[in-house]
Order: sequence, then C-alpha cells, then structure tokens
Amino acid sequence: MTTNEPKRKTTKVGVVVGKKMKKTVTVLVERQLRHPFYKKVIKRKKSFLAHDEYEKCKIGDIVRISETRPISRRKKWRVTEVIGLSSADVEAETGEMKE
Repeated sequence: MTTNEPKRKTTKVGVVVGKKMKKTVTVLVERQLRHPFYKKVIKRKKSFLAHDEYEKCKIGDIVRISETRPISRRKKWRVTEVIGLSSADVEAETGEMKE
C-alpha cells in the first residue's frame, strides 16, 4: 500500500442510548460472532461516543456512525445518517399508540 491511497473509513450501525452532552451521543453497537471452540453465537456490545453536529438524534434512534479524526479525547466517530426513528417518534407520526 502506498502512502497516496486513502484509508478506508469504518462504519457501524447502532442504537442511540445516551444524549446527555451537547453535540454528542452515545451509540451502542451490537455484533454477533461465533465462539471458536463451542461454535455458539455470542453477542458482543460496545458503546461509542459520536459527534452529532445538528443534535437531530434522539434516544432509541438507529444511526450509522463513521470513523473520523479525533474530535476530543474519547470522540472519534461522527453520525452520518439516522436510519430508523425511535418508537416514540413513529407513534407520533402515525398517531397510533402501542399497547
């Protein structure tokens, strides 16, 4: 690989679980992997701090985050798009309530 080639940016899909900071959301990314010996599927979870410039994310939204330059000490991800809305937003749009 030469130095002129751009590095591939990693993207992940997760759920917004926290929004207590300005322009920052906590995104929980869950992945599944197979145990090397027992061959059972295991769920692994990890949370990332992501930059939300316009503060459009709400708790429960499904978002896509991409790797970026370091914005702060722990924040190295940026929200690129909101894929799905939280269930409260869907109820407000359709006018129906879940029971």
